[in-house]
Amino acid sequence: MADILIKGGHLITMDPQRRISERGSVAIEGNKITAVGKEVKEKADVVIDARGKAVLPGLINSHTHLPMTLLRGIADDMPLKLWLENEIWPTEAHLTPKHVHVGALLGCLEMIKSGTTCFADQYFFMEEVAKAVKESGLRAALSYGIIEKDDPKLRKSEIKKGTELIKNYHGSAGGRIITMYGPHAPYTCSKECLIEIKELAKKHKVGVHIHLSETVRGDVEVVEKKYGKRPFVYLDEIGFLGPEILAAHCVHLTDEEIDLARKNDVKIAHNPVSNMKLASGIAPVTTYLKNGIVVAIGTDGCASNNNLDMFEEMKVCSLVHKVRELDPTVVSANEVLTMATMGGAKALRWDKEIGSIEVGKKADLIIVDLKKPHLTPAHSVISNLVYSANGGDVDTVLVNGKILMQGRKVLTLDEEEILRRAQETAEDLVCKRRASK
Repeated sequence: MADILIKGGHLITMDPQRRISERGSVAIEGNKITAVGKEVKEKADVVIDARGKAVLPGLINSHTHLPMTLLRGIADDMPLKLWLENEIWPTEAHLTPKHVHVGALLGCLEMIKSGTTCFADQYFFMEEVAKAVKESGLRAALSYGIIEKDDPKLRKSEIKKGTELIKNYHGSAGGRIITMYGPHAPYTCSKECLIEIKELAKKHKVGVHIHLSETVRGDVEVVEKKYGKRPFVYLDEIGFLGPEILAAHCVHLTDEEIDLARKNDVKIAHNPVSNMKLASGIAPVTTYLKNGIVVAIGTDGCASNNNLDMFEEMKVCSLVHKVRELDPTVVSANEVLTMATMGGAKALRWDKEIGSIEVGKKADLIIVDLKKPHLTPAHSVISNLVYSANGGDVDTVLVNGKILMQGRKVLTLDEEEILRRAQETAEDLVCKRRASK
């Protein structure tokens, strides 16, 4: 007997065969999927009627800074360098653990309500983000954002914080949390810092989450001026690149750098909305895909997006590359949905457990209500999900076999209380920033 049975939905498995069933069912026992198919004749303690709805793997946000929900809208319409140095970093200097915890809770709430079940996060006071993940029931890959700016003393303390996160939280929350090292970027971390992190990541058997080649002036030219080489060439020469690297952005890569990414099996977290909003550019994703590079999708933080809606991100991802290539056939709806599910799972090296609906995998699923004017008619459900749907269409969310939201009601968090606290906490943070000017 199953614990949960989801029956009668338009089942989109994203498994290797890309099986789809117009009336499919999924049985769940504990935290795992035990049966998938058209006819799952099994009784269950909880039966979810998914008729008129799509059942698919939970979406995976491969790059974000969750507590930046508190900074939503405070520094819009600015170039990246000024945005970071004049507004974001000075505001973040006033962050406290309380700010981060409340911001992370708000982010978790937003993700649950928009169908994201797993995310890769890099920020500060990450133990507070871990607490929010535990409370919410979501799945996450967490990393402490290391910025040491060629300072040996700061390097030691920053790497120590990153290592403490790994030692204290890797495998926590019943296995829903994994950890990574999080060097911010090659222009904020020295060669010595990156080499040490590479060695430690190997020792602790974790990944590395880093920003790479986001802008020309903001980081590519800085790295070239300092090291005489473009970022990927420099990182390859110091032995930093490898299959454990999750590289966010990768907007400006040469053919040589793309080949290095391919040879080293680097995973790329593509953030189309953030890259457009900050006018960073458009990553050559079609070339990445042609070269067999794993590409996932991320929203980036809410200060540069300004939301965490992966449905919106999928649509923009597909459309921006059609415009870039002047070819309506590139980055299809199927490819984008793959990037947001199995692509994300592979990017986090979690693909044996999540990213598709298969027997033996973790029960991370979302159910999307298709009975909406903007989702009718349903000539192609996948096309509708990518080009027509939005996060507000998500009806039910399960992670690790637990129902986090059903009928749009979040069951693990107090939505009204979080919204209240988030508004007060954001105002407190901004007041502290203004008082320091």
